[in-house]
Amino acid sequence: MSVALKALRPARLRRFGAVWRDEGLTQALGRARTHLRLMRTGQGVSEVAQQAAPLSAPGHPAPPPPRFAFAPVWRDLARGAAFHLSAAPATLSSRRRVAMIGDLNLPQCRKYRVEQMDEICSGLDAGYRFAHYEDLPRCREILQEATHLMLYRLRRCDLTTMYLYEARRLRLPVLYDIDDPLFSVSAYETYSNMAAVAEAEKAHFVAEAPLYADAMNMSDLVSVSTPGLAEHARAHTARPVLVRRNFADRATLEAGRRAMAMRPARTGFTVAMASGSRGHDADLMTIRDALCRFLQGGVERRLLLLGHLDGGMFPDAFAGQIRCRPFAGYDAYLAALAEADCTVLPLTDDAFNRCKSAVRAIDAAAVGVPALVADVGDLAAVVEDRRTGCVVRSDWAEALTALAEAPAEAARMGRAARAHLERAWGAAVRAPVADAALAEWIRG
Repeated sequence: MSVALKALRPARLRRFGAVWRDEGLTQALGRARTHLRLMRTGQGVSEVAQQAAPLSAPGHPAPPPPRFAFAPVWRDLARGAAFHLSAAPATLSSRRRVAMIGDLNLPQCRKYRVEQMDEICSGLDAGYRFAHYEDLPRCREILQEATHLMLYRLRRCDLTTMYLYEARRLRLPVLYDIDDPLFSVSAYETYSNMAAVAEAEKAHFVAEAPLYADAMNMSDLVSVSTPGLAEHARAHTARPVLVRRNFADRATLEAGRRAMAMRPARTGFTVAMASGSRGHDADLMTIRDALCRFLQGGVERRLLLLGHLDGGMFPDAFAGQIRCRPFAGYDAYLAALAEADCTVLPLTDDAFNRCKSAVRAIDAAAVGVPALVADVGDLAAVVEDRRTGCVVRSDWAEALTALAEAPAEAARMGRAARAHLERAWGAAVRAPVADAALAEWIRG
């Protein structure tokens, strides 16, 4: 296959579009030119298996491209006795520069685990750049500038191994970040949401778990999104584990402010639930009967389902009281959420969910909407019971009815939730957001 055809593969075109969207056309074109040069010299390979190289002469096959794209540079450096840096970059400069290489495919994960690090680093007077792990030119570029490397949500594969090897050559300390127990067979096997996927897909997730554990264990330090996940991770690694919770960055607070300003006048009482991924119907099912009892209280009571949730699980009698909306970007999601009087966040109690963060409660607080949450995972850490929302440990219908009958109290809780978010859940390396060990690692 010609270099031109390889460059036009759908995956590469999607990456070009993403860079254009995030960084502008000039950066996208410059990155594409660099990648084409790498491909022409056999260095632009990915972990995808390549077809056999063409023969250089009859009966004499050309050598295959290197398994690792950085290998030609490594060999040149080694032959020149310049393979390892003489000193770690962090010892030569007082300015810290963190490079993050990760799987950026999930918008929510990208926002909360990758983009938010920019505010953390800015507060520590450190530079910060990130790249999708398959964007070899950008990954190479940010590694050469870095004093520290973070890997996000990566499993062991040739690309991860290559970046780790390059980091060791460059004498960079390496932190591995993850926000779900993707490394845990036991968490997957008992995860109720897996009922929504085919058995073959579940088997694939389980088979990949040791590869995530491998990448985690090849790093110096691990950061996770909740104390529950930290406890679970410590059963799979001897590396130190710190907590960096998801928080309300400036973009979230500003988007929430816009959504509240555009909020239409409320009529009746609307309960919202949102899900950005498949499988959360299992969580909704845990309170379906309670929601039905609540909706029976009057036609002015409504249910708004946002994202990947199935309204078909409810009886037809409630069809006029239930609306379903797909996700259409973060701002549109917050605008829809702002129309509600409260949101519900049920979770089945299993090992996977006990590691879950409270991003949906953060989203709700950003638009001044109180959250009713299960006492599972990290939800109760963000929601102060009966002040900024409710931690429901028994009857969901009773809790919802109490708010519906006191809409002024629901509105007061929503305002308190927004104020609490601004005061306690911004970008800061301190409790409750992040352990001090994160600042020590960056400054070290």
